[in-house]
Amino acid sequence: MSSEVIVVGGGVIGLTTAIVLAESGHRVRVWSRDPAGGTTSAVAGALWWPYRIEPERLVGDWALESLRVYEELAADPGATGVRLVNGVQYGERLDGLGPWAQHVAGLTEDAEGLWARLPLIDMPVHLGWLRARLETAGGTVEERAVTDLHEIPAGTVVNCTGLGARDLVPDPEVRPVRGQLVVVENPGIEEWFTSVDHTSSETTYAFPQPGGLILGGTAQEDVWDLRPDPAVAEAIVARCARIRPEVANAKVLEHRVGLRPVRPSVRIEREETGTPLLLVHNYGQGGAGVTVAWGCARAAARLTDRR
Repeated sequence: MSSEVIVVGGGVIGLTTAIVLAESGHRVRVWSRDPAGGTTSAVAGALWWPYRIEPERLVGDWALESLRVYEELAADPGATGVRLVNGVQYGERLDGLGPWAQHVAGLTEDAEGLWARLPLIDMPVHLGWLRARLETAGGTVEERAVTDLHEIPAGTVVNCTGLGARDLVPDPEVRPVRGQLVVVENPGIEEWFTSVDHTSSETTYAFPQPGGLILGGTAQEDVWDLRPDPAVAEAIVARCARIRPEVANAKVLEHRVGLRPVRPSVRIEREETGTPLLLVHNYGQGGAGVTVAWGCARAAARLTDRR
C-alpha cells in the first residue's frame, strides 16, 4: 500500500534511501536544506571501502550490499559516475580486515599492501543520477530546511540529516571530522592509492576522477572550519608526492573541505514518538556514507513498515 514518506536530507544517504522507498511503492519527498552540490557527499573522494565506521558486525553486510549495486552501475559510468578502478591500500593486510573482505573479488595482498579493483565514484555526477532515478520513480526533491522532525506533516519521516542530526534530533554523539582535499591536474595517474594511519589526523590518498586527481586528506575531529587551510593543502600534496613524485608539480585546480558526520555507531532505528508519526533515523556514517549507502537505505526502509 502506498503511503507518503518525507526523507530529510539530500546527500547520498538521503537520496539512496528515498530511491529504495519510492521504488517499493511509497510516495516520497526529499526535503534538503542544501542542494546536492552543497552537501558533504558532493566533496567526497569517493572510493568504496569501509572506513572508520561502526558497528563492525553490521557494516560488512551494508558495504557488500552497496558494492554489488555499484558493480552494476559501473556498466554505465558516464551516466552513473561509477567506475571500477584498480588501486592499492598501502600497508593494509588481509588479516586486519573483517569477514567482508573475503567477499571482495580480486582482493590480493603483496609487500606493498592490498590491491583491488573497486568502485570509484564521481560524486557530482552520481548525485545527479540518484536524483534523476528518484524522480523516475515518482519522488521529488525540495530545498527546505527542517527545524523540528516531529512537526513534519507526514505519516512517516526518515531522518538522513548527517551532521545536522546533532542539533535536529538532538544527538550530541554526532561529531564533525573535517576532511580537506586538493584537486590537481592529473599527471597521468590511472590507479588510486591510499595510505591510512588510523591513529593520525592525516591520511594520504589519490583518486583519479574525470575532473582531476583528488589528493587527500585530513581527519580532524571536532573541527568545524570549512575554509581550506593553505598549509594543510601544501602538506597533502607533499605526502602524495612522496608516493607518486609526478604529483609534486601538478597544477592545483580546486580546494575542497567537508565535515564527515561521525558517530560511535551508525544509527538506523525507529524512534517511538508517542504520536501517529513514524520516525526512522539513518545517519552517522562518517566518511563511509558512499560505501554503505545502499545497505543502510534498505535497512532503514524496512523500518518504515508499520506492520
